[in-house]
Amino acid sequence: MKKNLRIVSAAAAALLAVAPVAATAMPVNAATTINADSAINANTNAKYDVDVTPSISAIAKVTGSATIPGSLTGSISASYNGKSYTANLPKDSGNATIADKHGNPVKPADLEADKAYTVTVPDVSFNFGSENAGKEITIGSANQNVTFTTKDSQSGSTVKVTLDQDGVAKLSSVQIKDVYAIDTTYNSNVNFYDVTTGAIVTTGAVSIDADNQGQLNTASVVAAISSKYFAAQYADKNLTSDNVTYNIETAVKDALKAQKIEVSSVGYFKAPHTFTVNVKATSNKNGKSATLPVTVTVPNVADTVVPSQSKTIMHNAYFYDKDAKRVGTDKVTRYNTVTVAMNTTKLANGISYYEVIENGKATGKYINADNIDGTKRTLKHNAYVYKTSKKRANKVVLKKGTEVTTYGGSYKFKNGKKYYKIGADTKKTYVRVENFD
Repeated sequence: MKKNLRIVSAAAAALLAVAPVAATAMPVNAATTINADSAINANTNAKYDVDVTPSISAIAKVTGSATIPGSLTGSISASYNGKSYTANLPKDSGNATIADKHGNPVKPADLEADKAYTVTVPDVSFNFGSENAGKEITIGSANQNVTFTTKDSQSGSTVKVTLDQDGVAKLSSVQIKDVYAIDTTYNSNVNFYDVTTGAIVTTGAVSIDADNQGQLNTASVVAAISSKYFAAQYADKNLTSDNVTYNIETAVKDALKAQKIEVSSVGYFKAPHTFTVNVKATSNKNGKSATLPVTVTVPNVADTVVPSQSKTIMHNAYFYDKDAKRVGTDKVTRYNTVTVAMNTTKLANGISYYEVIENGKATGKYINADNIDGTKRTLKHNAYVYKTSKKRANKVVLKKGTEVTTYGGSYKFKNGKKYYKIGADTKKTYVRVENFD
C-alpha cells in the first residue's frame, strides 16, 4: 500500500517571477498556508517562511487508431503571510523538463500512464519587494516530493535564501518527483474497503485506549485505521492498491490541528474522547479519489460536554463560521428552539453570536445573538404596534423615549415600509423602523 504523497491537480510547469508581496516587513519564521488549488496534504508544522507549492497536471498520451499526445500544464505558487501568489506558463512550456525514473528526458507528448516522472523547473524567482532587501528567508514546501536548489548549490526540501537588493529570492530550480500522468481512458473509481469483509465502506470507526496520562500517539491511530481499512481500485479486473496513494499520518495530524490539539515532535498528543480523521486516497492512474471519514473514539477519556442552554429563535437565522462568513443556506426558522453556548462570542465583525451546541459538542457554527436576545432600541416617536401593514395588533401606543427590544433585521411589509418584530412571543407584533430613527 503506497503512502507517499504525490501531486494531482489541475496544472503545472514553471514560474519566472511572482507578483510583489504587499509592502510589509517579512517576519522571522512566519506561519504560512499552502495554495488552495493544490491536492497536496498540508504540513501542519511548517518550519519555513515561504511555502512554495507546485500544482501539476500531467496527461498521458492515448494510443490506438489515432494517437492523442500527452501534455503537461501547471503553475507554481508562493504563499506568504496568508496570501498566495501564482504565475502560470503556457501549456507544455519548454521551461520545464521531464525525466523518467532512469533520468532519461521525456517530451510532454510522450508521457505514459502508470509511470512516475520528475519535473524540474529552472530559474524560479520570487519578488518580495525592495523593503525586504538583504533579508534571509527559509523556503519550503508542504509537499515532501518537492526539492529546491539555490544559486549557490544548496539543495533540499528547505533552503535558506538571501533576498537581493530588490527583495528577490532566486532559485536555480524547483524539482517535483513522483508526478504521474493521468490515463483519461481509464474509468475505474477509487473506493475504501473493510480489511476483514472486503466490503466497500463510506465511513469508518476505530477505538483506541489512551495511556495512563490520557495521551495517544499518532502512530497508534495510523495503525488502527490501516489495520481496518484500505483504498484500492480495479485494474485489469483485479482489485489493487498499487495505483492508489494516501497518507493516513498526515490526515491524523490535520484532524488534530483542526481541533487545536498540539502534537509533540515524537507524535504524542492529549487525546480527546473522539475526533474524526478524513483519509483521502487518489489514483495515480486516472486521478480519481475517495475520502473516508474515520471516527476515532478513546473510551478511557471522558467525553467533555460543553455547558449549553435552549434558546428560542425570534427571527429566521442563518449559520456563520468563526470568521462571520455564512455557512451554507440552512437556517433556523423563527419560534423554533436551538441549543447554544451559555455566553455569546464576538466574531471578527464585532457582532455577538451564540455558538450552536450539538450532542454536548461545540459545532463551530454561530447564530447572530440579535435573532435570539434582540436589541434594545429607544423610540424617537410615539408608535403603534401593527399586526399587518394595514391592521394594528392592539390599542397600545408606545410612548416616545420608551426602550423596546426588537428581534433580528427588519421586515418589509406590502406597503413598502419596514418593521421590527417586538415581543418575545409568537404574536404578530411589529413597530415601524422609522419610529426608532
